[in-house]
Amino acid sequence: MSSSAELTGTPTAGQAKWLKFVCALGLLWLADIMFYNQPIGLCVVLFAIALFAGCVLVNCDKIDSRRWIVAAGIFVAGLAPGLEALDMLSFAILVLTTISAVAVLTDPTAAGPRVPLTAARQLLLAGPFRLIADTIAILQTNVLTRFLLAWSIPLALYAIFIFLFAAANPVIEQWLNRFRPDHVVSDVSVARVVFWLIALSLIWPFMHLRWRQHKPGPAAPDAVAQDVRSPLDSVLGPQVILRSLLMFNVLFALQTVLDGLYLWGHLALPDGMSYAAYAHRGAYPLIATALLAAAFVVVAIRPQAADQSRLVRPLVYLWVGQNVMLVMSSIQRVHLYIETYLLTGWRIAALIWMALVAVGLILIVIRIAQDRPTRWLIHVNLVVLAAILYGCSLVNFDKFIADYNVAHSREAGRGGVALDHSYLARLGPQALPAIRRAMLLSPQAPELARIHGVLLADQARDMASWRTWSFRGWRLQRDLDTHAATQTPS
Repeated sequence: MSSSAELTGTPTAGQAKWLKFVCALGLLWLADIMFYNQPIGLCVVLFAIALFAGCVLVNCDKIDSRRWIVAAGIFVAGLAPGLEALDMLSFAILVLTTISAVAVLTDPTAAGPRVPLTAARQLLLAGPFRLIADTIAILQTNVLTRFLLAWSIPLALYAIFIFLFAAANPVIEQWLNRFRPDHVVSDVSVARVVFWLIALSLIWPFMHLRWRQHKPGPAAPDAVAQDVRSPLDSVLGPQVILRSLLMFNVLFALQTVLDGLYLWGHLALPDGMSYAAYAHRGAYPLIATALLAAAFVVVAIRPQAADQSRLVRPLVYLWVGQNVMLVMSSIQRVHLYIETYLLTGWRIAALIWMALVAVGLILIVIRIAQDRPTRWLIHVNLVVLAAILYGCSLVNFDKFIADYNVAHSREAGRGGVALDHSYLARLGPQALPAIRRAMLLSPQAPELARIHGVLLADQARDMASWRTWSFRGWRLQRDLDTHAATQTPS
């Protein structure tokens, strides 16, 4: 026997969601034409009309016909300032009146002066974050889309990892360039994709309206949590995790082998690429890769998921081990770059950050092996971070950087670049001993003498008052007084 929906011709819930999604994609296409790299003006008003019409079209079941006149009046009143002249004020009025008109027309509880605030909170603040969960729920309504969805996470992350490796490794980049269809993707940039994601996230709440009618009772939080968990659990099920780990381990093994050949084995690099450039280029993309991998492990590899397949845990350990190797490669890359271009505070910070990432990866393995909760992982990482930051607060990095740069500079006969005098000056009085050694190496450098005089005056001023006194400054002053006879320039 046919259902009532089939007899009346009204769409089912699944069909209605697909219709909303198609309408949202149509509005996205319109937004791309009207706004991307285009001047802003009348197109904003026209798009607001199209958005309101699309919202009414796909939410017919929610419309209160008795409120048509009020909603239309609010919407038309908001269009008038934008037609007169679009500026920040008229744009704000257009946004508030559009969301208010949608709320009055489709939310039976909307009334009073709080309507714009409530509508803004649900359509503009919370609404855009529903796109991913709602898309997953829509895709799960069909067998084919459920199959594609099961592969979407592994393939999407696989593509992201490939592009990150291409940014870090010129060899992988050359391989990708051979297969890149430039005539297809020439107009697609990262900025445009980001624009599409933001625009679709803002359009979707108007297509799939969900007004909060009352405060949740005692049982509502669990129900909401279950609604949020079920799409994630179905997308990141044991089979999806297993496929992802198999694919990721193969890809990461390729990067590990290439790093072993080029970074550690010193195999000849592609033409026009120096080891310093190779090192600087790859360090930060690889850290981003390791962080993304760690996030995937924390989110996807839950204890119950890891226990459902014997292969999951070994693959996780292998993959995390390869990520630790990536971090070690990143540290080696920064080290090679420092050997050529000397040391800076940001490069030391990068090395410390990379070490923290490596420790975090090892802690993830311990958490999985011992079935620890995520809270334990967060607490231990915070303790490690606090300990590292406390230790760093006791290290005189300015003095260390200045000493290293002078000792490894071209003036000292080493393989580094020439000293950056302005950077030495920015290090402050703690660089004075190193600057004195640099003046002995380059007695004909008047800029060093000028910097020495300025920093010496700063040090004397700091030590003259108890308010600016420090134990580090006192140690520096003692060192300057002790070696004044032998290091004071003529």
